[in-house]
Amino acid sequence: MKLKTEFYVRTDVVQIARELLGKVLVTSIEGQLCEAIITETEAYAGVTDKASHAYGGRLTTRTRPMYLRGGHAYVYLCYGIHHLFNVVTNIEGVPDAVLIRGVEPISGIPLMMKRRGHQELKPALTQGPGALSVAMGIQTIHSGIPLTNKVIWIDDAGQTIPEQDIVASPRVGVAYAAEDALRPYRFRIKGNMWVSKAK
Repeated sequence: MKLKTEFYVRTDVVQIARELLGKVLVTSIEGQLCEAIITETEAYAGVTDKASHAYGGRLTTRTRPMYLRGGHAYVYLCYGIHHLFNVVTNIEGVPDAVLIRGVEPISGIPLMMKRRGHQELKPALTQGPGALSVAMGIQTIHSGIPLTNKVIWIDDAGQTIPEQDIVASPRVGVAYAAEDALRPYRFRIKGNMWVSKAK
């Protein structure tokens, strides 16, 4: 069942990041369906989080989707090449978001492999936010669209990851955020191979 807006508009972005683990990310790009279990997430706590694009209330053309009501996509370009997919949370005007960092493919795998140029099914197919966006067909043109549409959405799938199976650690690549870089806002499913390799 597709997650409803009520799931996303809650105020605790960290809790939402944890609860997204085990949910199923679905894309239907040009009529081609791909599904993958979310295995890794990172929470970004809006204006108070130095690692967030919206820290201090920063509002630009790129970050505008972060200020939409929870349940929209925020997709940005990293290093000019990687399209990174985020789930906007909280009420309109509060720019919290969850970066999806890893997924485990469950359907549409041949298409994912074709998009990534892979000949063999290995975790590298969707390890890391840039890789999974390519595999799932997600691009910056999708930034700002509601996750209740027919292009990108998240299914509940009835799977809840037990607390003891969730690994929390600092986020990846946010050393510039000073003390906020140490926040344990990265979440992974314990023992799952389909997660990114943190440096």
